[in-house]
Amino acid sequence: MTVLFLYTELAEYFLKCCEALSGEASVHIVRWPVNKEAPFEFSVSPSIKIYDKTNYSRSQLHELAERIRPDLICCSGWIDKDYLSVAKAYYGKIPTVLSFDTHWRGDLKQTFASLISPFTLLKRFSHAWVPGETQFRYARKLGFAAENIQRGFYCCDLPYFNALYNEQKDIKSKALPKVFLYVGRYYDFKGVTDLWEAFVSLQSETNSEWELWCLGTGSIPPLSHPKIKHFGFVQPKQLAPILQSSGVFVLPSRFEPWAVVVQEYASAGFPLLLSKAVGAAEAFLEEGVNGYSFEPNQWADLKNQLKKIINSDPNELLLMAENSHRLAQKINHQNWVASVKAIKNGYKQN
Repeated sequence: MTVLFLYTELAEYFLKCCEALSGEASVHIVRWPVNKEAPFEFSVSPSIKIYDKTNYSRSQLHELAERIRPDLICCSGWIDKDYLSVAKAYYGKIPTVLSFDTHWRGDLKQTFASLISPFTLLKRFSHAWVPGETQFRYARKLGFAAENIQRGFYCCDLPYFNALYNEQKDIKSKALPKVFLYVGRYYDFKGVTDLWEAFVSLQSETNSEWELWCLGTGSIPPLSHPKIKHFGFVQPKQLAPILQSSGVFVLPSRFEPWAVVVQEYASAGFPLLLSKAVGAAEAFLEEGVNGYSFEPNQWADLKNQLKKIINSDPNELLLMAENSHRLAQKINHQNWVASVKAIKNGYKQN
């Protein structure tokens, strides 16, 4: 089997999924340039062939697909018109798969998209592949049959984060570090200022031992505070010492369709504090079992959840850490490869 992915911004976790697939298929990826604000250094398996989209015009992209002769095409979203053109050329001949993480909101724009989908998206794509239930609902609204929708499109580098968990669990079981950890860009929609405000307010009241460590860069200047540390952008393979010294993962996003980072830190054994806007919470957060949720854009609510963690019994937090690791396993590379095979094997040519 030969699979062609028409992708936007590459991520290490996606490459690891493709690496798992490459054991059973020839994998080709056309991708956008690396985002300057998240300059990941990728380790690409030699079994995967990658093409920089900036080197191809639309006609050249069609020529590339003809040379590759794919048995399945998977396209990342519907924003790239060149990708849509390629998908349309192969629609009805092989499985053409649309992947996206947009939630169904039911607003005017999405209602219009669902009305015209039979004449646009459904003329280009035979299947949809989405992260979870909220995206599944949107795929159904767009007109995809339930049997032609796969879930679990986003999967973290589970072996790597599982390994970190196994390496560090004995150390952390003696005393979970009193450090909240945020990993994400410094943008307004990420809610990072809500996190800083909540933490600073809590510290002014309690002056607890807990610290807040933040990994990322963006347009918002880092807040200076004696108990808030900023690390800037950190490559995934350099995370181990930071993870070993931190204890609870926080993601305060005001808007977050999924967030693979949630599965990463659940797998690594972190109790979770997640905004209710974080899509991945549906899969990896069980309220009170491995963490807590809070209303987005409400720093006071977040402050209460931070306080709840600070006042928790250490053994309760350790149990939450174990539960997070367990819940993270539900989406894995085996499932991901099985989804590709299910789409290919179940396809009936028009």
